[in-house]
Order: sequence, then C-alpha cells, then structure tokens
Amino acid sequence: MAKAKGGRRYPLVVYTHMMSRWWTAIFTLGLALLALAWAVYSRGMDQWRWLTLASIGGLNVFIGLSMWLMRKSAYVQPFSDHLRLVTPFLRLNISYKRIRRASSSNMGALFPPGSVSNWRAEIIQPLAKMTALVLELNAYPMSQAQLRLFLSPLFFKDKSPHFVILVDDWMKFSSEMDSMRSSTGPVPAQQKRNASILSRLPNKDK
Repeated sequence: MAKAKGGRRYPLVVYTHMMSRWWTAIFTLGLALLALAWAVYSRGMDQWRWLTLASIGGLNVFIGLSMWLMRKSAYVQPFSDHLRLVTPFLRLNISYKRIRRASSSNMGALFPPGSVSNWRAEIIQPLAKMTALVLELNAYPMSQAQLRLFLSPLFFKDKSPHFVILVDDWMKFSSEMDSMRSSTGPVPAQQKRNASILSRLPNKDK
C-alpha cells in the first residue's frame, strides 16, 4: 500500500508560546542554583549541601534546554486521508471522516477571561487576537480523558468532541487540509461552504 503523502508541518502556536515562556525561567533558575552551589563549595561547607544544589541546578538547566529545543516540535500536518497532530508526548492521526465541520474564531472569543483560571488567562492574553481553527468531530480518536493528559487545555473550548488548532497561518493550513481531503474523496457540503468563505477573507495580520 502506498504511503500517504504529507503536506506542510504547521507548528502549534500554543506549545511554542508556552515553551518559550517557561524555558528561560527554568534555565535561569538552574544557573542560579549552580552559582549558589559553587559559593557553598568555595566556603568549604558540607559536601551534601553543594552537591544537592548542583544536582538540582543541573537538572533545571537540562530541562530548560530541552524545552528550548522542543519549542516547535509540536505541529499539525495534513495528509491525504488524515490529519496528524504531534506533541512531545503524543502522536495522533485524525481521520477526515471524523471531522464534521471546521470553523474559525479568535482565541479571545473561545476562551474569555472570565471563563478560565488566572494562569490560563495570562497564557491566552498574548494569543487572544489570533485566529484558531475549530475542528468539530463526530467522535474523538481516543478518550477525552486520555487526550487531556497529553494536550494543553487550550485544545478544548468545551466538552464536545473537537480540537482547537492554533497555527501562525490558519487560512493556509485550512486550505491545504481541504485540498488534501478533496484529492482522495468528496468534501462534505458544510466543509465546502466553510472553505469558500475562508477563500474570500482578506489575509490580515494576526
């Protein structure tokens, strides 16, 4: 059987944003702990003290660098018969047969400040004006409980089966996904209407 041809990989902005937000803080904390470990060692204090500080500091530096390297490792990629969603801990293929419709909305409307926790609102605030694609599904490819273990809460606006997909160029992603789907089978009428509407929208900055 011929292998399905993949399209462009679109980095998931939510993961890039969160990793960029956290890696610097964790890395800086690691360097500070290593500096403190050196100070403790220089003063001739108990070995276990500076070894403990150095171990924790080194671990933080490692985690920070790992997060920096993984900033853009999460992405979505259209294939001819499915959409692939990849994060550092999950690789999920979503059959196009599961997708009922796709609609667009900005993140601020999907996650109003009053409906989310304070820490989540802080994450959404820089992304609030960006447009996301909401893929409404007939059913999830795996249980929602399992998905929520591996995906950010910002992939889910409510408890209905869907995914909120935020990429830098949502119109290009939507167009390529529709093109992939139409190359192997008929696209539902609702999807055709959505694609037609998207094609007439101006390509504005985020």
